[in-house]
Amino acid sequence: MLVQLKVRGIVYDPYSNTYIIILRDEANTEVLPIWVGKAEANSISLALEGVFTQRPMTHDLIKNVLDALDAKVISIVVTDLRNNTYFSKLHLTYLDSEFTVDARPSDSVALALRTNAPIFAAEQVIKKQSSEELDRWLDNLRPEDFGKYDT
Repeated sequence: MLVQLKVRGIVYDPYSNTYIIILRDEANTEVLPIWVGKAEANSISLALEGVFTQRPMTHDLIKNVLDALDAKVISIVVTDLRNNTYFSKLHLTYLDSEFTVDARPSDSVALALRTNAPIFAAEQVIKKQSSEELDRWLDNLRPEDFGKYDT
């Protein structure tokens, strides 16, 4: 079963020196934090803010190529969590066919935000990532940690 999620915020994790995309469902009962690098966090932030750069960034380029080919992003799905690494798939249509492409979740989210495609996660991925340590970490987050993306 799939759970639809939305980007609810991006926070900086000083312990790992990385950023975390916080994905939550509409009811705010499920959360999926995904650790990403600075470049990916920046790309996602630009998309959240609706900022367009003078020249296309990588995710803008991918969107432009898809648009030029009249291909569409149907959805992205975070499919697995193995050895602390998330996996995702892009679901695309081109002509009358559907394709699935392996992608990093950070790239998938950045592209989904640019194409208004829905973001999903497999239910077992959300359950796998749940742990007491993660729950304690999330409980200690303050609203201001989410910046202006908190919704």
